[in-house]
Amino acid sequence: MMAVSPTTPSLFTLGYWTRFIKFNLVGLTGVVVNEGLLVLLASGGVYYVYASAFAIEASIISNFVLNDLWTFGDRRHGRAATRFLKFNALMLVGLVVNLAILYLGTEYLAVNYALSNLAGIAVAFVVRYWLSVRYAWVRREEASALPPAGVTPGVA
Repeated sequence: MMAVSPTTPSLFTLGYWTRFIKFNLVGLTGVVVNEGLLVLLASGGVYYVYASAFAIEASIISNFVLNDLWTFGDRRHGRAATRFLKFNALMLVGLVVNLAILYLGTEYLAVNYALSNLAGIAVAFVVRYWLSVRYAWVRREEASALPPAGVTPGVA
Protein backbone atom coordinates (compact mmCIF):
# COMPACT_ATOMS: atom_id res chain seq x y z
CA MET A 1 0.00 0.00 0.00
CA MET A 2 1.34 3.41 -0.92
CA ALA A 3 1.85 5.85 1.94
CA VAL A 4 0.30 9.26 1.56
CA SER A 5 2.15 12.19 3.08
CA PRO A 6 0.18 14.76 5.06
CA THR A 7 0.81 17.26 2.26
CA THR A 8 -0.51 15.04 -0.54
CA PRO A 9 -3.96 16.30 -1.60
CA SER A 10 -6.68 13.72 -1.17
CA LEU A 11 -8.97 12.99 -4.07
CA PHE A 12 -11.88 13.42 -1.66
CA THR A 13 -11.23 17.00 -0.57
CA LEU A 14 -12.73 20.25 -1.76
CA GLY A 15 -9.23 21.67 -2.19
CA TYR A 16 -8.28 18.95 -4.65
CA TRP A 17 -11.36 19.48 -6.81
CA THR A 18 -11.12 23.28 -6.62
CA ARG A 19 -7.54 23.13 -7.93
CA PHE A 20 -8.56 20.59 -10.59
CA ILE A 21 -11.39 22.85 -11.80
CA LYS A 22 -9.08 25.89 -11.88
CA PHE A 23 -6.53 23.88 -13.87
CA ASN A 24 -9.25 22.92 -16.34
CA LEU A 25 -10.46 26.50 -16.75
CA VAL A 26 -6.91 27.66 -17.40
CA GLY A 27 -6.57 24.73 -19.80
CA LEU A 28 -9.63 25.89 -21.72
CA THR A 29 -8.01 29.27 -22.25
CA GLY A 30 -4.93 27.39 -23.47
CA VAL A 31 -7.07 25.44 -25.93
CA VAL A 32 -8.38 28.72 -27.35
CA VAL A 33 -4.83 30.11 -27.65
CA ASN A 34 -3.52 26.85 -29.15
CA GLU A 35 -6.32 26.18 -31.61
CA GLY A 36 -6.69 29.84 -32.57
CA LEU A 37 -3.00 30.31 -33.36
CA LEU A 38 -2.81 26.98 -35.17
CA VAL A 39 -5.70 27.83 -37.48
CA LEU A 40 -4.49 31.41 -37.98
CA LEU A 41 -0.93 30.38 -38.85
CA ALA A 42 -1.89 27.34 -40.96
CA SER A 43 -4.45 29.35 -42.93
CA GLY A 44 -1.68 31.88 -43.51
CA GLY A 45 0.46 29.23 -45.20
CA VAL A 46 2.60 27.93 -42.31
CA TYR A 47 3.00 24.13 -42.36
CA TYR A 48 0.50 22.83 -39.80
CA VAL A 49 3.08 20.94 -37.69
CA TYR A 50 5.26 24.06 -37.34
CA ALA A 51 2.19 26.18 -36.66
CA SER A 52 1.10 23.71 -34.01
CA ALA A 53 4.49 23.69 -32.28
CA PHE A 54 4.38 27.49 -32.06
CA ALA A 55 0.75 27.48 -30.91
CA ILE A 56 1.42 24.85 -28.25
CA GLU A 57 4.35 26.86 -26.87
CA ALA A 58 2.22 30.01 -26.78
CA SER A 59 -0.48 28.13 -24.86
CA ILE A 60 2.16 26.72 -22.47
CA ILE A 61 3.30 30.27 -21.72
CA SER A 62 -0.23 31.57 -21.16
CA ASN A 63 -1.11 28.52 -19.05
CA PHE A 64 1.99 29.01 -16.91
CA VAL A 65 1.11 32.61 -16.13
CA LEU A 66 -2.50 31.81 -15.23
CA ASN A 67 -1.68 28.64 -13.27
CA ASP A 68 1.17 30.32 -11.43
CA LEU A 69 -1.01 33.24 -10.37
CA TRP A 70 -4.33 31.50 -9.79
CA THR A 71 -4.36 27.69 -9.73
CA PHE A 72 -1.13 27.07 -7.84
CA GLY A 73 -0.54 30.48 -6.25
CA ASP A 74 -0.37 28.87 -2.81
CA ARG A 75 2.35 26.46 -3.95
CA ARG A 76 4.72 28.97 -5.50
CA HIS A 77 8.23 29.25 -4.19
CA GLY A 78 11.50 30.28 -5.72
CA ARG A 79 11.97 32.57 -8.67
CA ALA A 80 9.30 32.92 -11.34
CA ALA A 81 11.86 32.34 -14.10
CA THR A 82 12.93 29.06 -12.48
CA ARG A 83 9.31 27.95 -12.09
CA PHE A 84 8.65 28.83 -15.73
CA LEU A 85 11.68 26.92 -17.04
CA LYS A 86 10.72 23.88 -14.94
CA PHE A 87 7.09 24.05 -16.10
CA ASN A 88 8.07 24.54 -19.73
CA ALA A 89 10.48 21.60 -19.65
CA LEU A 90 7.79 19.36 -18.15
CA MET A 91 5.19 20.52 -20.66
CA LEU A 92 7.45 19.50 -23.54
CA VAL A 93 6.25 15.96 -22.84
CA GLY A 94 2.71 17.14 -23.59
CA LEU A 95 3.96 19.00 -26.66
CA VAL A 96 5.42 15.78 -28.08
CA VAL A 97 2.21 13.86 -27.33
CA ASN A 98 0.10 16.61 -28.89
CA LEU A 99 2.24 16.86 -32.04
CA ALA A 100 2.36 13.08 -32.48
CA ILE A 101 -1.43 12.78 -32.35
CA LEU A 102 -1.83 15.81 -34.61
CA TYR A 103 0.51 14.37 -37.22
CA LEU A 104 -0.78 10.78 -37.06
CA GLY A 105 -4.41 11.86 -37.13
CA THR A 106 -3.89 14.25 -40.02
CA GLU A 107 -1.51 12.20 -42.17
CA TYR A 108 -2.68 8.63 -41.52
CA LEU A 109 -6.33 8.97 -40.56
CA ALA A 110 -7.09 11.89 -42.89
CA VAL A 111 -8.62 13.93 -40.05
CA ASN A 112 -8.58 17.71 -40.44
CA TYR A 113 -5.53 19.14 -38.64
CA ALA A 114 -7.68 21.31 -36.35
CA LEU A 115 -9.60 18.26 -35.14
CA SER A 116 -6.44 16.16 -34.80
CA ASN A 117 -5.00 18.97 -32.70
CA LEU A 118 -8.00 18.93 -30.37
CA ALA A 119 -7.56 15.17 -29.91
CA GLY A 120 -3.88 15.75 -29.13
CA ILE A 121 -4.75 18.43 -26.59
CA ALA A 122 -7.20 16.08 -24.86
CA VAL A 123 -4.67 13.26 -24.51
CA ALA A 124 -1.83 15.59 -23.50
CA PHE A 125 -4.08 17.15 -20.81
CA VAL A 126 -3.84 14.09 -18.57
CA VAL A 127 -0.05 14.05 -18.80
CA ARG A 128 0.22 17.79 -18.21
CA TYR A 129 -2.03 17.82 -15.14
CA TRP A 130 -0.11 15.00 -13.49
CA LEU A 131 3.24 16.66 -14.24
CA SER A 132 1.97 20.03 -12.99
CA VAL A 133 0.73 18.71 -9.67
CA ARG A 134 3.60 16.30 -9.09
CA TYR A 135 6.60 18.28 -10.30
CA ALA A 136 5.91 21.85 -11.44
CA TRP A 137 4.23 23.31 -8.37
CA VAL A 138 5.52 21.28 -5.47
CA ARG A 139 4.70 22.64 -2.03
CA ARG A 140 7.64 24.23 -0.24
CA GLU A 141 7.66 21.51 2.46
CA GLU A 142 7.56 18.78 -0.20
CA ALA A 143 10.41 20.42 -2.13
CA SER A 144 12.58 20.68 0.99
CA ALA A 145 12.00 16.99 1.72
CA LEU A 146 13.32 15.98 -1.71
CA PRO A 147 16.96 14.88 -1.86
CA PRO A 148 19.42 17.15 -3.68
CA ALA A 149 19.90 16.47 -7.38
CA GLY A 150 22.07 13.43 -7.97
CA VAL A 151 21.45 11.95 -4.50
CA THR A 152 19.48 8.72 -4.24
CA PRO A 153 17.64 8.34 -0.92
CA GLY A 154 18.79 5.38 1.16
CA VAL A 155 22.02 4.92 -0.81
CA ALA A 156 25.28 5.72 0.98
